[in-house]
Amino acid sequence: MSTGVAKEKSMIIQKEMIAQLSKELSMAKDTGKKVVYTFVPGNISELILSFDMLPVYPEINALQSGMRKKSEGFIRGAEKHGHSEDVCTYVKCDVGMMLAGNIGPNGETVPPPDLLLLSYTGCFTFMKWFETLERLYPGVPVALLHTPYQEAGHITPEMTAYMVKQLKEEVIPKMEKVSGKKYDEEKLKMHLRNSSKVEESIIKIFDSTKNRPSPIDAYFAGVYYIGPINNGFRGTSEAVDYYDELYKEIMVRVQKGLGPITPEGEIEEERFRLVVEGPPNWTHFREFWKLFYDMGAVIVASSYTKVGGVYDMGFRVNPDKPLESLAEYCMNCYTNLNLNQRVDLLSNCITKFHADGFLVNSIKSCNSFSAGQLMIMQQLERKLEIPVGFIESDLVDPRYFSYSNIKNRLESFFQMLEQRKLMVK
Repeated sequence: MSTGVAKEKSMIIQKEMIAQLSKELSMAKDTGKKVVYTFVPGNISELILSFDMLPVYPEINALQSGMRKKSEGFIRGAEKHGHSEDVCTYVKCDVGMMLAGNIGPNGETVPPPDLLLLSYTGCFTFMKWFETLERLYPGVPVALLHTPYQEAGHITPEMTAYMVKQLKEEVIPKMEKVSGKKYDEEKLKMHLRNSSKVEESIIKIFDSTKNRPSPIDAYFAGVYYIGPINNGFRGTSEAVDYYDELYKEIMVRVQKGLGPITPEGEIEEERFRLVVEGPPNWTHFREFWKLFYDMGAVIVASSYTKVGGVYDMGFRVNPDKPLESLAEYCMNCYTNLNLNQRVDLLSNCITKFHADGFLVNSIKSCNSFSAGQLMIMQQLERKLEIPVGFIESDLVDPRYFSYSNIKNRLESFFQMLEQRKLMVK
């Protein structure tokens, strides 16, 4: 077993991008840059950047803390402060980090917010989370961008108009006041043109799993691929360059007939192709991934990589309609889709990418994903007659990751997939 793999150029580019943003944030007080706290689903990065402000994403800080084994201490600190064990562990990790001095997972100080931008997209926890942040940072203005849920399964002109009205009357005026700059629509259009290019690259990148073997893992590696667009770089020229480079690297792997790169090395034989629903566990991310690697299982599509935007159903930003595009982007995030839409999306992924099985990773503290997952699983099993599996873990609380339980369930699931393959032969 290899202890690591050589970093490709795209990995180095992304690392440098994230490091530069962290540096800028740590120097925000000195440079006078204003800081906006916001969320990944519905993160209107292009608008934030058009005001020359810096974004901070609490979920990103939490998941990185989980990967660096720092989250448990933060969570316990938040619980001592009165937060329930049943509260989303992202929230408790984020609050605990702030209570402990707001030193980010990379060791850099995260500056306090100048604006709290609450982009509500299908997760009610976000609203309570920002109420907590408002108490932690008294006097900091809050801008609410409420996103209508796609209850009927489609976006109406009235829904878009409702969101554009909020952008014009609630969000932009507060951004102008905080930043000291006027809204510049041409600058916003420039960022949206970059986003349009990135969206096309992302579709091609995740469509590459149609190949056998798949050149990428669309879940474990996929979370790295969506890093830049979900961490403040959507709308930037750096993101365009990063995704261009990543796509080139993936196409080389396709031409050579290579499987995915993992922390353990390359997968030499693709035995099972899976579609996965739900976020990964971050505190034991490598061990979690290795369970799949050891069985030759490759994830060819996942719902989690669509949490910051679903492009599979044809949505693309239109730079000529900037505010409408931001509105429709928010409404097209995965957590804002109704359960029937999620079933259809996952069903298309299973069929399109020739998956052998469907697996749910149910997150104890994430109602936004976990609600309805059993129904999704049952519907897909009945509709496609495909083997389904179910495991449980948590986002960033190591107390709720049971390696042995997950391993046993996965082994049973993979045995079922193996038997199914033998029967088909």
